[in-house]
Amino acid sequence: MIMIPRLMSARLLEALEKYPVVTVLGPRQAGKTTLVTETLPDFSYANLENPEIREFALSDPKGFLAAYPAPVILDEIQRVPELLSWIQVISDESGLNGRYVLTGNNQPELSQSVSQSLAGRTALLTLLPLSWEELGNAGFKFDRDDAIVSGFLPRVWQNTLPPMRAYLDYFATYVERDVRQLLRVKDLSKFETFIKLLAGRIGQVANLHALGGDVGVSSTTLAEWISVLEASFVIFRLPSYHRNLGKRLVKSPKFFFYEPGLAAALLQIETPEQAGRDPLMGNLFENVVVVELLKGQLNRGLNGTWSYFRDNSGNEVDLIWERQRIPQPIEIKAGRTWTPEWTKRLEWFSALAGEARPSWVVHPGDIRRSGATDPAHCARDILDDM
Repeated sequence: MIMIPRLMSARLLEALEKYPVVTVLGPRQAGKTTLVTETLPDFSYANLENPEIREFALSDPKGFLAAYPAPVILDEIQRVPELLSWIQVISDESGLNGRYVLTGNNQPELSQSVSQSLAGRTALLTLLPLSWEELGNAGFKFDRDDAIVSGFLPRVWQNTLPPMRAYLDYFATYVERDVRQLLRVKDLSKFETFIKLLAGRIGQVANLHALGGDVGVSSTTLAEWISVLEASFVIFRLPSYHRNLGKRLVKSPKFFFYEPGLAAALLQIETPEQAGRDPLMGNLFENVVVVELLKGQLNRGLNGTWSYFRDNSGNEVDLIWERQRIPQPIEIKAGRTWTPEWTKRLEWFSALAGEARPSWVVHPGDIRRSGATDPAHCARDILDDM
């Protein structure tokens, strides 16, 4: 299996120097276990998905933690959240940093348990699937349409799996399982219809009332489904820009998938050639870039917020990266041929905002010009340009 170095390793080591506990959250199959075990080979390890180990931890938590003394990695901690209170006690008694590394999926119960038991004692890191930046650093070369179809799950790249089959298996094995556990859904057909419709509206301003009508469920049910998909790192919402610039702004969010390859698979897009001619290609490429920048922010540990801008007159900027209350407008274009028209919205927004950081256009073509970058380098160019 090909090993691909993760940028989060540096943040993990840094956090261990400052906190007694480090909790690594993220989607299933994002590479959390590989990250922590490869970065910390001298730590002992317990996988709480193992039924025997889990039963030991549940029946005798104090004895379990004695059998797996710190420094230790406790994988899939959401399976035995009862351990968190014991970890709090041991951490407080020892007064040492870098003792426990926990991994888990950010389900509501786990987040609440970590917040209650380990407040002030744990660093929280979020690991998403591979970034374009990480794959590029490892020597992989691919383009826009490959990225849409192949996505960024480590197992697709490390094991050269057929992407569509891998993502549909991922959906059936993990996403539906989480939904069944969290919502106790017996008939998943309407839920499957909903998530496929959501993939078809990727990067568009959400009309949840209309979407609920299309699926045939109430707005309450739809909100519950969305909440679970967000908590399970399947989708995330991009809010509208909130500052008052003297314009009437569209307030509804846009939704994107943490894993672009899953969205493509749900839309039955199987090959790069099909992706390149699909009517949703531009939206899918926008998803790739938005999540690439989000990964870049998380991997670097940067503060800041993401949003999009649209007013009621139809003026729009794809992405706003705001730090210290200063916005940075970003346009995302799927076309390979540069056109000066791409910068007009950026110039308009910068003038409207009054104070703004230098704008950027992200596109997959020739980037040898000021203010242009491609998805392979956008995180470095934009986020490191302080």
